[in-house]
Amino acid sequence: MKSPTSIVDVDRPDSWSRYRAGMCDTCAANCCTMPVEVKLPDLVRLELVDAFEAEHEDPKKIAKRLSKAGLIEHFNFKNSIFTLSRRASGDCQFLDAITRRCTVYEKRPNTCRLHPQVGPRPGHCPYGLLIKKR
Repeated sequence: MKSPTSIVDVDRPDSWSRYRAGMCDTCAANCCTMPVEVKLPDLVRLELVDAFEAEHEDPKKIAKRLSKAGLIEHFNFKNSIFTLSRRASGDCQFLDAITRRCTVYEKRPNTCRLHPQVGPRPGHCPYGLLIKKR
């Protein structure tokens, strides 16, 4: 069962809220249910791939290993972009299901670092108020 959160349609950027400083403090992390596309440097930062492997191994071989381990759900061969796997709930694998906070925040991918400045609707986010359990 999903944690009690406000439901926002992340697939409809026209319904998103204009981003304001401090919004993340009370948000249910709806952005963390969207697909996360990463490149090799992100995977190195996340410690899913070591620097030597990233420099010397074929990205297709890396993708095969990460896919088999359940860490990625897709690899775009043409652009060498990996899509991180999500849980059955749709949440990012690095999102704490209870606190709704990122467990790898300091190592998070560039896609996450640049949100909401970059994305489907720059300057907006799928904000939803986090409802805490009592």
